[in-house]
Amino acid sequence: MKQDIEIAQEAKIKPVVKIADILGIPHDDLELYGKYKAKIPLHFIDEEKIKKAKLILVTAITPTPSGEGKTTTSIGLAQALNRIGKKATVVLREPSLGPVFGIKGGAAGGGYAQVIPMEDINLHFTGDISAIEKAHNLLAALIDNNIQMKEENLGIDPRTIAWKRVMDMNERSLRDIVIGLGGTTEGVPRQSGFNITAASEVMATLCIANDLIDLKTRLGNIFVGYTHSDKPVFARDLKAQGAMTALLKDAIKPNLVQTLEGTPAIIHGGPFANIAQGTNSIIATKTGLSLSDFVVTEAGFASELGAEKFFDIKSQFGNLKTNAVVIVATVRALKYHGGAKLSSLKIEDLSALRKGFDNLDKHIENMKYFGFNPIIAVNRFDSDTDSELELLSGHCKSRNVKVAVNESWARGGEGAVELAKKVLESVSDCPDCFKPLYELSWSYEDKIETICKKMYGADHVEYTIKAKSQLEKIEKLGLGNLAVCIAKTQKSLSDDQNLRGRPEGFTIRIREIELSSGAGFIVPIAGTIMRMPGLPANPSAEKIDISADGKISGLF
Repeated sequence: MKQDIEIAQEAKIKPVVKIADILGIPHDDLELYGKYKAKIPLHFIDEEKIKKAKLILVTAITPTPSGEGKTTTSIGLAQALNRIGKKATVVLREPSLGPVFGIKGGAAGGGYAQVIPMEDINLHFTGDISAIEKAHNLLAALIDNNIQMKEENLGIDPRTIAWKRVMDMNERSLRDIVIGLGGTTEGVPRQSGFNITAASEVMATLCIANDLIDLKTRLGNIFVGYTHSDKPVFARDLKAQGAMTALLKDAIKPNLVQTLEGTPAIIHGGPFANIAQGTNSIIATKTGLSLSDFVVTEAGFASELGAEKFFDIKSQFGNLKTNAVVIVATVRALKYHGGAKLSSLKIEDLSALRKGFDNLDKHIENMKYFGFNPIIAVNRFDSDTDSELELLSGHCKSRNVKVAVNESWARGGEGAVELAKKVLESVSDCPDCFKPLYELSWSYEDKIETICKKMYGADHVEYTIKAKSQLEKIEKLGLGNLAVCIAKTQKSLSDDQNLRGRPEGFTIRIREIELSSGAGFIVPIAGTIMRMPGLPANPSAEKIDISADGKISGLF
């Protein structure tokens, strides 16, 4: 089998204006970024058309090192829907350079279910993430400039500043640093650090905003810290929101590209699901729903992270109604959750597979909390045996959930036709199934406990003294009705990355609470999760190269 990048580079890519024709977008309305990429103006969002379109969410079981293929499944499903006569668009997040150069690789799908131009999408694309990075760091610069000025400053207490800088790269050395060294003209020394851009509140805010003015208002609402007299300081107090929004005037518009089979693909925004809301922008999803009859979208990582945040944050904020949910599973990932070693996943092991069903069952249960009976998409690999597939299929049927084997990686849309038909059945059964897990009016403790106990399966929730104090301060600011976006490891249902399968009898420990008032939620941080990853021992960057004629290799 050819590598993903080889398949992508051999594809006959259509001019993006031809993809726009499918969606009914006049050529004059497209903002072209070369031949194969374009931005879509926001005026194509039509709330009446959105009500008639169908939204399909793709989530997954708990991620494993063996990979599950959620993006590949999303792309393959959209291609399959078009193959059987439906007008479908896939709407995805933009890849971050951190995973691209780190360990996970890009986020453009794989095999014959990819979005193209693959190299552009995985690298700089249309510059959205760079613009978000610049807007975020502009606010950081304005904060430190205000502290430096002896006259007309706000009296910000440097010890209370919560705003770090960001960069779109894995760089552990920048997690905790001291800035402002070098003398009185170089700034005020203080402890600070960097997060990865995907964890930026500006990224989260862009993906929640409804339009440019809403974005500007939300950016102004970003909490910065306190003055020496204990008064809260927001970005609007620094007059930062206008310039920040100006930097994002193009980044707010969703990007149009295509799949290998010419299915329209809208890609926009890229917050991580373990440290942010993990979904593409509300604007992108609404654009897709306005221009298509069916939209396939995904939420990062597994159901207790991306899907929970998709429903409780994005869907509530954007008034989105989902019509079907797909859970991606693989035989080898379930065997891993059943205790099999990573090195033995290609060997038939019915016992480990059976034990791994506990993890799948928990994710099925999670989606039922939101009102959905999900479809299980078994993303097939060459090593899967007929006996293993039959066992998994039989288990799904015993749980009264639809199941389909997905072979879109090897066969493109044709390999996901069975899945597409099952999805259409579920769409018909679910015109208005969605119900949120909590109400925004609930106390923060009730919201957090509901997520931890229902989604994760925890018995208890514990808070550090620091976290309790931070919650009290947020409520004193009059911000008690925000959503909750828990940051925790994606590798386990618990906050301990080493607990596979379906852990029981555990406690979620909230060590601190961050306020993302611009995005409209708080971020309780559980366990040891970090917002600036590091590179692995053998980073993917070492395999990436470029030839004299500009052809990139090693990207996946």
